Amino acid sequence: MNPELGFEEFQTGALVAETLNQLEVEYQTGVGKTGIVARLGNGNGPKIGIRADMDALPILEANDVPYKSTVPGKMHACGHDAHTTMLLGAAMLLKDKEFDGEIRLLFQPSEERSDENNISGAPAMISDGAVEELDAVIALHVLGMFDTGMINISDGFILANTDTIEAKIIGKGGHGAAPHMAIDPIFVAAPVISAIHGIVSRRVDPNKPAVITIGRISGGTVSNVIPGEVEFSITLRSFDDDVRELLIQETINAFEIAKNMGADCEVDVQRGYPATYNDPEVASWIRETAIDLVGEENVISRGPSMGGEDFGYMSRASKGAMFNVGVRVPGGPDRFLHHPEFDLDEDALPIGAAVLAETAMRFIEGKFK
Repeated sequence: MNPELGFEEFQTGALVAETLNQLEVEYQTGVGKTGIVARLGNGNGPKIGIRADMDALPILEANDVPYKSTVPGKMHACGHDAHTTMLLGAAMLLKDKEFDGEIRLLFQPSEERSDENNISGAPAMISDGAVEELDAVIALHVLGMFDTGMINISDGFILANTDTIEAKIIGKGGHGAAPHMAIDPIFVAAPVISAIHGIVSRRVDPNKPAVITIGRISGGTVSNVIPGEVEFSITLRSFDDDVRELLIQETINAFEIAKNMGADCEVDVQRGYPATYNDPEVASWIRETAIDLVGEENVISRGPSMGGEDFGYMSRASKGAMFNVGVRVPGGPDRFLHHPEFDLDEDALPIGAAVLAETAMRFIEGKFK
């Protein structure tokens, strides 16, 4: 009910700290600005991290429920409140266990946005040493397209590189009745758009997934005025690093067409999150645990998605894997992430907490082959 945006999770962090105090679990605040790192075990042995993000989104909630957001224009539309809750649940399950090793609880800020230096919560925590000396790191994400009780876990790339290009075609404005006196950026935009949409089909190896979407084109105000410029916002998605670089360069090349038509262009490349890679060994630990807890019939492998997650930074800094927890009320409607009507079945919370805690404990005890 009290959602906070990235790097503003002050009340959220205070609630996490209060709960950890009640559990008598050691923790450190201010990691990655507003993150918290808690530690269980004596630290002498294998070490595994469990990560949960805490931030909300700038979306006005449309649900009419007693627990709806009390902050206008902000809501937990991606389920990070549930992730934090499940990690606290894992702490409750693990707090009384004595063992050689360390289970590190990573309460991460700002998965949804980056600061003025293009740094989001995961790299901020990594810079502050949150994943140092970890043998592995695991995480979960809720999904409202699967019923409560279902677990989705896949090997390899599961989420994409997420890059953005903000660009302009700069022409020369003029009267709509005298186009020959102007350089029309809308006219120039047409072959640029065609070139952009040809990149994936004609420049990328068809065996390697890639997506380019022009999400915004803005130019002009009225019918009889040729504008001076047209703006673009574009998202680029890929898994392979070589494809990532190709998409960026070919999109830049596409805008260079404008110069051959008497216009000019500006292209700003904003590199986003790296692709999230599930280490097959770590994924096998989660899969084995989930099968034992919810049954083999409820454990699936959906495969990769072109969505993005800054857990990709952590899964590169340490061997890692992320799984999904179904949160759809059985028989109920799909609940899509980043939607003003996103909601979840709270019966899923103990399931996610149990899979996190049991996977970590089995790793510490050396039960995985």
